[in-house]
Amino acid sequence: MSELTARILSAIVLAVAAVASAWTGGTVFALVWAALSLLCLHEWLSIVRGKPHYALWGLGGVAYVAALYYAVLTLRQDALFGLHSILFLFAVVWGADVGAYFAGRAIGGPKLAPRISPKKTWAGFAGGLVTAALAGALLLQLMGLTPKLWHIGLALVLAVGSVLGDLFESGFKRHFGVKDSGSLIPGHGGFLDRLDGFVIAAVMAALIGVLRGGTQQAATGLLAF
Repeated sequence: MSELTARILSAIVLAVAAVASAWTGGTVFALVWAALSLLCLHEWLSIVRGKPHYALWGLGGVAYVAALYYAVLTLRQDALFGLHSILFLFAVVWGADVGAYFAGRAIGGPKLAPRISPKKTWAGFAGGLVTAALAGALLLQLMGLTPKLWHIGLALVLAVGSVLGDLFESGFKRHFGVKDSGSLIPGHGGFLDRLDGFVIAAVMAALIGVLRGGTQQAATGLLAF
Protein backbone atom coordinates (compact mmCIF):
# COMPACT_ATOMS: atom_id res chain seq x y z
CA MET A 1 0.00 0.00 0.00
CA SER A 2 1.41 3.39 -1.00
CA GLU A 3 1.78 6.10 1.62
CA LEU A 4 -0.85 8.24 -0.11
CA THR A 5 -3.34 5.35 -0.20
CA ALA A 6 -2.75 4.58 3.48
CA ARG A 7 -3.10 8.27 4.30
CA ILE A 8 -6.41 8.55 2.44
CA LEU A 9 -7.91 5.38 3.93
CA SER A 10 -6.86 6.33 7.45
CA ALA A 11 -8.25 9.83 6.99
CA ILE A 12 -11.61 8.45 5.83
CA VAL A 13 -11.91 6.11 8.81
CA LEU A 14 -10.95 8.83 11.27
CA ALA A 15 -13.25 11.36 9.62
CA VAL A 16 -16.25 9.02 9.80
CA ALA A 17 -15.55 8.30 13.47
CA ALA A 18 -15.09 11.99 14.27
CA VAL A 19 -18.27 13.07 12.50
CA ALA A 20 -20.26 10.22 14.08
CA SER A 21 -19.13 11.23 17.58
CA ALA A 22 -19.91 14.89 16.90
CA TRP A 23 -23.34 14.00 15.54
CA THR A 24 -24.12 11.82 18.56
CA GLY A 25 -22.86 14.38 21.07
CA GLY A 26 -23.36 14.00 24.79
CA THR A 27 -21.45 11.34 26.69
CA VAL A 28 -20.25 9.59 23.53
CA PHE A 29 -18.61 12.76 22.24
CA ALA A 30 -17.05 13.49 25.63
CA LEU A 31 -15.66 9.96 25.95
CA VAL A 32 -14.27 9.89 22.40
CA TRP A 33 -12.43 13.16 22.90
CA ALA A 34 -11.25 12.15 26.35
CA ALA A 35 -9.71 9.05 24.77
CA LEU A 36 -8.11 11.10 21.98
CA SER A 37 -6.74 13.59 24.49
CA LEU A 38 -5.21 10.81 26.60
CA LEU A 39 -3.65 9.22 23.51
CA CYS A 40 -2.15 12.59 22.55
CA LEU A 41 -0.81 13.05 26.08
CA HIS A 42 0.68 9.55 26.03
CA GLU A 43 2.50 10.32 22.77
CA TRP A 44 3.69 13.70 24.08
CA LEU A 45 5.07 12.16 27.27
CA SER A 46 6.71 9.33 25.30
CA ILE A 47 8.60 11.93 23.26
CA VAL A 48 9.83 14.00 26.22
CA ARG A 49 10.39 11.17 28.72
CA GLY A 50 13.98 11.06 29.94
CA LYS A 51 14.84 14.41 28.37
CA PRO A 52 16.05 17.50 30.27
CA HIS A 53 13.27 19.48 31.95
CA TYR A 54 10.91 16.52 31.61
CA ALA A 55 8.58 17.88 34.36
CA LEU A 56 8.21 21.33 32.61
CA TRP A 57 7.66 19.66 29.22
CA GLY A 58 5.25 17.18 30.80
CA LEU A 59 3.14 19.96 32.28
CA GLY A 60 3.11 21.61 28.89
CA GLY A 61 1.67 18.44 27.39
CA VAL A 62 -1.05 18.29 30.03
CA ALA A 63 -1.99 21.92 29.29
CA TYR A 64 -1.94 21.22 25.53
CA VAL A 65 -4.40 18.31 25.63
CA ALA A 66 -6.53 19.91 28.35
CA ALA A 67 -6.98 22.96 26.13
CA LEU A 68 -8.09 20.70 23.27
CA TYR A 69 -10.60 18.83 25.45
CA TYR A 70 -12.02 22.00 26.97
CA ALA A 71 -12.35 23.65 23.57
CA VAL A 72 -14.30 20.88 21.83
CA LEU A 73 -16.60 20.23 24.81
CA THR A 74 -17.31 23.93 25.27
CA LEU A 75 -18.30 24.30 21.64
CA ARG A 76 -20.31 21.06 21.37
CA GLN A 77 -22.40 21.69 24.51
CA ASP A 78 -24.17 24.62 22.85
CA ALA A 79 -27.64 23.25 22.06
CA LEU A 80 -28.21 25.59 19.12
CA PHE A 81 -25.00 25.55 17.11
CA GLY A 82 -22.81 23.00 18.92
CA LEU A 83 -22.90 20.42 16.13
CA HIS A 84 -22.51 23.11 13.46
CA SER A 85 -19.40 24.50 15.14
CA ILE A 86 -17.61 21.15 15.40
CA LEU A 87 -18.43 20.17 11.82
CA PHE A 88 -17.34 23.65 10.69
CA LEU A 89 -14.02 23.12 12.45
CA PHE A 90 -13.60 19.74 10.79
CA ALA A 91 -14.34 21.20 7.37
CA VAL A 92 -11.93 24.10 7.79
CA VAL A 93 -9.03 22.12 9.25
CA TRP A 94 -9.39 19.17 6.89
CA GLY A 95 -9.90 21.52 3.96
CA ALA A 96 -6.73 23.42 4.85
CA ASP A 97 -4.79 20.16 5.17
CA VAL A 98 -6.00 18.67 1.88
CA GLY A 99 -5.65 21.94 -0.04
CA ALA A 100 -2.13 22.52 1.24
CA TYR A 101 -1.07 18.96 0.44
CA PHE A 102 -2.20 18.99 -3.18
CA ALA A 103 -1.38 22.63 -3.95
CA GLY A 104 2.09 22.19 -2.47
CA ARG A 105 2.77 19.07 -4.51
CA ALA A 106 1.34 20.52 -7.72
CA ILE A 107 2.91 23.99 -7.56
CA GLY A 108 5.92 23.71 -5.26
CA GLY A 109 7.96 26.88 -4.96
CA PRO A 110 9.42 28.70 -1.95
CA LYS A 111 9.30 26.96 1.40
CA LEU A 112 7.05 28.26 4.15
CA ALA A 113 9.26 27.33 7.12
CA PRO A 114 12.18 25.23 5.84
CA ARG A 115 13.91 24.87 9.22
CA ILE A 116 10.78 23.54 10.89
CA SER A 117 8.86 21.71 8.16
CA PRO A 118 10.83 21.44 4.90
CA LYS A 119 7.92 20.10 2.84
CA LYS A 120 5.56 23.02 3.41
CA THR A 121 5.43 25.71 0.74
CA TRP A 122 3.80 29.12 0.41
CA ALA A 123 1.77 27.74 -2.48
CA GLY A 124 0.47 25.00 -0.23
CA PHE A 125 -0.34 27.55 2.45
CA ALA A 126 -2.35 29.66 -0.01
CA GLY A 127 -4.08 26.62 -1.44
CA GLY A 128 -4.99 25.48 2.05
CA LEU A 129 -6.55 28.84 2.91
CA VAL A 130 -8.70 28.82 -0.21
CA THR A 131 -9.84 25.24 0.33
CA ALA A 132 -10.57 25.87 4.01
CA ALA A 133 -12.78 28.86 3.21
CA LEU A 134 -14.66 26.94 0.52
CA ALA A 135 -15.08 23.86 2.71
CA GLY A 136 -16.33 25.91 5.66
CA ALA A 137 -18.83 27.81 3.52
CA LEU A 138 -20.08 24.61 1.89
CA LEU A 139 -20.53 22.91 5.25
CA LEU A 140 -22.60 25.78 6.61
CA GLN A 141 -24.71 25.76 3.45
CA LEU A 142 -25.34 22.03 3.84
CA MET A 143 -26.32 22.60 7.47
CA GLY A 144 -28.93 25.15 6.46
CA LEU A 145 -26.99 28.32 7.28
CA THR A 146 -26.16 31.10 4.85
CA PRO A 147 -22.39 31.75 4.82
CA LYS A 148 -21.48 35.39 5.34
CA LEU A 149 -18.24 37.34 5.13
CA TRP A 150 -17.79 36.72 8.86
CA HIS A 151 -17.71 32.97 8.26
CA ILE A 152 -15.23 33.28 5.39
CA GLY A 153 -12.94 35.42 7.52
CA LEU A 154 -13.40 33.04 10.44
CA ALA A 155 -12.46 30.07 8.26
CA LEU A 156 -9.31 31.86 7.09
CA VAL A 157 -8.30 32.76 10.66
CA LEU A 158 -8.86 29.20 11.88
CA ALA A 159 -6.99 27.81 8.87
CA VAL A 160 -3.98 29.98 9.76
CA GLY A 161 -4.28 28.65 13.30
CA SER A 162 -4.29 25.13 11.91
CA VAL A 163 -1.04 25.81 10.03
CA LEU A 164 0.54 27.31 13.15
CA GLY A 165 -0.47 24.24 15.11
CA ASP A 166 1.09 22.01 12.48
CA LEU A 167 4.32 24.03 12.58
CA PHE A 168 4.36 23.99 16.39
CA GLU A 169 4.13 20.21 16.49
CA SER A 170 6.75 19.88 13.75
CA GLY A 171 9.10 22.12 15.72
CA PHE A 172 8.37 20.16 18.89
CA LYS A 173 9.26 16.86 17.22
CA ARG A 174 12.33 18.33 15.55
CA HIS A 175 13.54 19.65 18.92
CA PHE A 176 13.46 16.11 20.31
CA GLY A 177 14.69 14.41 17.13
CA VAL A 178 11.45 12.54 16.44
CA LYS A 179 9.92 12.01 12.98
CA ASP A 180 6.42 10.92 14.07
CA SER A 181 4.68 11.15 17.42
CA GLY A 182 3.53 7.54 17.09
CA SER A 183 2.66 4.80 14.61
CA LEU A 184 -0.98 3.99 15.34
CA ILE A 185 -2.40 5.71 12.25
CA PRO A 186 -1.11 4.39 8.87
CA GLY A 187 0.15 7.23 6.71
CA HIS A 188 -0.21 9.80 9.48
CA GLY A 189 1.96 8.61 12.37
CA GLY A 190 0.39 9.25 15.73
CA PHE A 191 -2.63 11.11 17.04
CA LEU A 192 -0.55 14.18 17.82
CA ASP A 193 0.47 14.22 14.16
CA ARG A 194 -3.16 14.02 13.05
CA LEU A 195 -4.56 16.55 15.50
CA ASP A 196 -1.74 19.10 15.55
CA GLY A 197 -3.55 21.68 13.42
CA PHE A 198 -6.94 20.93 14.91
CA VAL A 199 -5.78 21.65 18.48
CA ILE A 200 -4.86 25.27 17.83
CA ALA A 201 -7.84 25.89 15.54
CA ALA A 202 -10.25 24.43 18.13
CA VAL A 203 -8.78 26.49 20.96
CA MET A 204 -8.98 29.65 18.84
CA ALA A 205 -12.59 28.86 17.90
CA ALA A 206 -13.55 28.26 21.51
CA LEU A 207 -11.92 31.50 22.65
CA ILE A 208 -13.71 33.49 19.95
CA GLY A 209 -16.99 31.79 20.79
CA VAL A 210 -16.68 32.34 24.55
CA LEU A 211 -15.75 35.99 24.10
CA ARG A 212 -18.77 36.57 21.86
CA GLY A 213 -21.32 34.24 23.40
CA GLY A 214 -20.15 33.07 26.82
CA THR A 215 -19.24 29.57 27.93
CA GLN A 216 -22.77 28.17 27.56
CA GLN A 217 -23.27 29.52 24.03
CA ALA A 218 -19.75 29.51 22.64
CA ALA A 219 -20.78 27.89 19.36
CA THR A 220 -23.51 30.50 18.88
CA GLY A 221 -20.96 33.21 19.58
CA LEU A 222 -18.65 31.64 17.03
CA LEU A 223 -21.08 31.25 14.15
CA ALA A 224 -23.94 33.70 14.71
CA PHE A 225 -23.59 37.05 12.97
